[in-house]
Parts: sequence; C-alpha cells; structure tokens
Amino acid sequence: MADDPKTIPADLSFEDALAQLEQIVSELESGQAPLERSIAIYERGAALKAHCEARLKAAQLRVEKIVVGADGQARGAEPAEFS
Repeated sequence: MADDPKTIPADLSFEDALAQLEQIVSELESGQAPLERSIAIYERGAALKAHCEARLKAAQLRVEKIVVGADGQARGAEPAEFS
C-alpha cells in the first residue's frame, strides 16, 4: 500500500484493484483487525471501490455496438447503451 491508503495509482488494473478490495473485505469480515487498521483499510477499500467504478465506466464508454441497416449491412458503430 502507498503512504496514503486512499491514494490509488491511476494505472492499477481493475483486476488488481478488485483483488485488493476482496482482501480488505475478508480482513474486515474476520473481525481480527485492530480498530485503527480497520479504519485505514476501510478507507482504502472505499478508494478502491471508486477506482473500480471509474475503470468500469471507462470500459463502458469504449464499448461500441455495430449498427446494421435494413439491408443487413453494417452501417457503422455507435456507443453501446447499458441499463
């Protein structure tokens, strides 16, 4: 972890951030961490959650759908819509 537990490197992959978040959840659920550590890793977990959400949003914006015309031919691509 960095000096500031809330500082997440911008290049941290979604998968690595999620793995760290899973470790934090496991440690918090165990109830074995002292109070100060629990607070610090909770703060890190909140930062990792925000990082994961931002990475997912960026991936969502990069996904495109192929638009097919009435003749069955591809007309181009548009941003995908997610509900």
